[in-house]
Amino acid sequence: MTEMVYGTVPARAGEPVLPRWWRTIDKWSLTFVLILFGIGLLLALAASVPLAEKNGLDPYYYVARQTMFGGVALAAMCVISMLSPEAVRRIGVVGFFCAFVALILLPLFGTDFGKGAVRWYSLGFGSFQPSEFLKPGFVIMAGWLIAAAMEINGPPGRLYSFVLALGIVLFLALQPDFGQACLILFAWGVMYFVAGAPILLLSVVGGLVVAGGLFAYDASEHFARRIDGFLAAEVDPRTQIGYATNAIQEGGFFGVGVGEGTVKWSLPDAHTDFIIAVAAEEYGLVLVLLIIALYTAITARSLFRLLKERDPFIRIAGTGLACAFGVQALINMGVAVRLLPAKGMTLPFVSYGGSSVIASGIAMGMLLALTRSRPQGRIEDVLLKRGR
Repeated sequence: MTEMVYGTVPARAGEPVLPRWWRTIDKWSLTFVLILFGIGLLLALAASVPLAEKNGLDPYYYVARQTMFGGVALAAMCVISMLSPEAVRRIGVVGFFCAFVALILLPLFGTDFGKGAVRWYSLGFGSFQPSEFLKPGFVIMAGWLIAAAMEINGPPGRLYSFVLALGIVLFLALQPDFGQACLILFAWGVMYFVAGAPILLLSVVGGLVVAGGLFAYDASEHFARRIDGFLAAEVDPRTQIGYATNAIQEGGFFGVGVGEGTVKWSLPDAHTDFIIAVAAEEYGLVLVLLIIALYTAITARSLFRLLKERDPFIRIAGTGLACAFGVQALINMGVAVRLLPAKGMTLPFVSYGGSSVIASGIAMGMLLALTRSRPQGRIEDVLLKRGR
């Protein structure tokens, strides 16, 4: 308990892997992730039963699948969190190239499952969404390039990372998947800012994003329909946003009661994109605030631990992973309460979905690995030596 309150301690030389991992890991963040996954299973019990009945499946079919996906995700998270930053970088770079190739081939071999956007590969027993796995790989790859550019006679990594980000955004826009494209650009912008990018350059990039949004509004009926729905003065009660808004209002502070919610029978994506509406209706504002607090705590603790790191790659890549995790949760919940246009983005560790939860486990494993306490891995060590 002392370590959980005052922070982890540096690893000891010759210590076995598991004890060293337990001593250096951010135990609070690990605990919060487990709580989020538990909440996700609790909400899946409520939200996925109507869908299972509609498809003629066992009532707890999706709950069982989510438990299986979650087991794989948590195992991957723990294994990756035991790795060194160098090993995380290698895995991230290899994973990025594999996911990027899969993303490029989507127009040829992908499917839309009737949702109007070609984002998945159908595997028969399930589906695979490359963009979910691309995010952590891209953050690691871009973090490595930007950190390399900070070395003497280093490569133009900032430029390479920017070109890479634009390429990914282009392929995501072709699906179309503007939500993931925005998240990729946001992660790159945060890492570039942490690396010391001038505000003027980031402002120019922001202007290009706005110009791209205006072009997409004119060129994509899918994009324009979502923006028009968001800007409309009145919410159509028969749309997903309408159902979600009504469910959140009905829930109040303490909810209508476990199993008493009705939104799960109306929303086709109640178990994925709009899972927070089910939480708000059945458990009320209390559970929603708890979920928000958990995401905030994980993101904030990770950023505070990264402030103590002196390795540029760890600081930059770790910041990108932490901010992408927090902003994805913010976007999902913002859409449900109509603060943002509909994005089709899941709530990490809570929403149903194999690609989503496994990719979240991989990303969190990388973040936990980068935020572990390491001997002389803190910037205070350098400052203390200079002050002697």
